[in-house]
Amino acid sequence: MPDKQKIDAIKSKNAFIIDMDGVIYHGNKLLPGVTAFTEWLISAGKKFLFLTNSSERTPEELQRKLQRLGVKVPRDVFYTSALATAMFLNNQKPKGSAYIIGDAGLINALYNVGYTMNNVDPDYVVIGETRSYSYETVEKAINLVLKGARLIGANPDVTGPGEHGIVPATKALISPVEMATGKNAYFVGKPNPLMMRNALKKIDATREESIIIGDRMDTDIVAGIESDIDTILVLSGITSKEMIDHFPYRPMYVLNGIADLVDIMI
Repeated sequence: MPDKQKIDAIKSKNAFIIDMDGVIYHGNKLLPGVTAFTEWLISAGKKFLFLTNSSERTPEELQRKLQRLGVKVPRDVFYTSALATAMFLNNQKPKGSAYIIGDAGLINALYNVGYTMNNVDPDYVVIGETRSYSYETVEKAINLVLKGARLIGANPDVTGPGEHGIVPATKALISPVEMATGKNAYFVGKPNPLMMRNALKKIDATREESIIIGDRMDTDIVAGIESDIDTILVLSGITSKEMIDHFPYRPMYVLNGIADLVDIMI
């Protein structure tokens, strides 16, 4: 548990950027302390954003999921790698087209910025997490990239925490396309500083007043370090205490989970 000086430093933060998978829930299981912590954020008047590299769900779906789990928050506190990807592509090529391997969150995000779905001659092949992944979709993606479509990954996560263990994430799903084409994907989600800047803009916060809470050293913590935002690593997701030393950088604070934050904040 952090000492009093560190506890006061965390309490003084005005904006909390919070990862979801492995921090808020595992699959359909809410993690301990989340309800109390969310209620504290609201009652204390803190700015906060649930920032997830997961691209499957829309903000509306994420809001409903948390509501089913007993946490009530507004829809606009969610920001996903799908939304960041859509913003990036719309800035790069407005009203373009894409062949998408992904679920509703990614498809809707691109549709909402004016992108059309194209499986013949798209500007981009965009890949995110999905359970509709198949040999046929990968084959199609490979040939479209070889024809000139640019390859985009919604996030660089290799794996993610699921309710029953580890599940493959975007970088694992996009790897066959990279290997078969010799083309490297551009990944938009964390730790890309673009996503962190978008997050700060969304909640109108400075990096100095903000802190990131995440479970991954390779996305959440490095995203904070590279964006000069303080970081809390929770050990309730992908990263164990022993794994921290495998990385050449360290989080500012390490806690077992959100429940530890509740103990020190409330």
